[in-house]
Formats: sequence, structure tokens, C-alpha cells
Amino acid sequence: MPTFTVIKPRAEDVEGQPILRPLPSAKCRNVGPFVFFDHMLATQYPPGRGMNIRQHPHIGLSTLTYLFEGQLQHKDSLGSDQQVGPGEVSWMTAGAAIAHIERTPSSLLAQGSTLHGLQVWLASPKEHEQGKGLYSHHTADSLPVIDNLGVRIRLIAGSGFCLESPVPILSPTLYAEVQMQTATTLLIPAEHQERALYVLQGEALLEDQPLEPLSLVVLPRGEALTLCAKSDCHAVLIGGAPLDGPRRMNWNFVASDPALIEQARTRWAAGDWPTVPGEDGRIELP
Repeated sequence: MPTFTVIKPRAEDVEGQPILRPLPSAKCRNVGPFVFFDHMLATQYPPGRGMNIRQHPHIGLSTLTYLFEGQLQHKDSLGSDQQVGPGEVSWMTAGAAIAHIERTPSSLLAQGSTLHGLQVWLASPKEHEQGKGLYSHHTADSLPVIDNLGVRIRLIAGSGFCLESPVPILSPTLYAEVQMQTATTLLIPAEHQERALYVLQGEALLEDQPLEPLSLVVLPRGEALTLCAKSDCHAVLIGGAPLDGPRRMNWNFVASDPALIEQARTRWAAGDWPTVPGEDGRIELP
């Protein structure tokens, strides 16, 4: 019987939005390129309130925001200004320096709104760490889907299950949303070296071992595994190729060289950083 590493997430609060964060963890620093995993818990905001993550910096990573419910407004120092809805991908590659904000759109503040989704960070390969920034938005209907015999898979980013997403990833990646009806099964292939499964809702067995919802289960390399839904289930599968060397993470910065992080901290503190047009507020260094 295979052995799984189970990571129970820690509860955090990001500018008023409750989250669960299984990555990074002392048990596991990354799964493929994924170095950070935030589950934004379903939250009902009353009229006049919403998520508001003020202007903050990044280096050496790509952020991917994917919502199940609600809307977010993304703005960044490249000049991007995009509203993001359920099933859509908001993809931002930081390169050497980028800043962005994410907030509930003003059109929803008056009536109140619900927010539920995921944000992950993918470490950039060394050759792209100090490259140019990039933003792209991908509609729900642009993401490939398989829907067969009660199992629905949407490929959010990368490749897997004979699907390929249009999101411009920088290294081999697997990021799939999986929805399974009761009593269905799914074979998780060993097509990526590193993989992990996060069950958002429902009861499931992995190789006859029960999975605890809201925990990240790191899968053994090189083994195809069978997932069985004991009830209607909702999960995501992440993974990809191993990183091209260890990464250092400090606040919102990811780098293979600690000197790059120190330079970024100094620049942000000094105000020597690209800014988001029309935005004055910012999050200071912790």
C-alpha cells in the first residue's frame, strides 16, 4: 500500500479574507513548481465590504488565481486591469519586479458578495527569474474539459489527462480541477514526477485509504493511483517537474539566490518599484 504525506493547512487571514495554507510546509516546501497554495475559504461579505489586498510586490514567481464563486479585480504595474470570475484564470508572471492588487470589484460592494477560490504561486525557472513581467486572463470556455461517466476534469494550467491548458506556464506543470459523482473512480496517472491532491469537499478514497478534506496529500512518485468518490467530490490536483534547484521564499519574494530577495526588500522599502496606475495604498514590508 502506498504511503502518502498529508499536510494539514494552517489558518491565516489575508487583509480580512480567511484562508487555509498547506504550502509551504515544513513537511513539503514545494510540489513541482508550486511553492505556495492558498485556499480562500467561502466568505460572504456584507454590503460595503469585500476583499482588498492592497498594492504589493513580487519577484521570481507566477501567481494563478482561480475562483469557484465571486469576482475579483486584478490590477498590476504592467497596466493590466481585469475582472476575474468563476472558472477563469488570472495569470501573472512577476519576473524581476511587479506589483499588483486584488480586490472585490466596486460594482459588488454595494450589494455584498461571496468569494471562494484558490491562489497558487509557481516558482519561475532560474532562466526566467529576472525576466519581463507578464499578465494574461483566460476565460472559462478557453480551458479544456473532459466530462465522462460522472467525472469532470478541467485543466487549469499545464498538461494532463490528454489535455493542455492555454495558460503560458514556464515549466512542466499539472493543475486540474476534478469533480466526481458518488461511486465514480479516476485513475491519476504518473505522467508528472511530483503530484499532490487537495480535496475541497466530499468523501474520497485514494488506493482504499480515506482522505481528509482540506488537507494536501503528496503522492508518491512513479505510481498511478486510483481515486474513488464515496460522495460527490470536488478536488484539485497539482504537480509538475521538480524545480531546477532550491528556492528561498521571503514574504512575497521567491528566488534561487538570497541576494535577489535582499535587493527586492531594499527596493520596495525605498519606493524604488513599479507601481500600479491609480493606486496609492500599499502593503509595507513585515
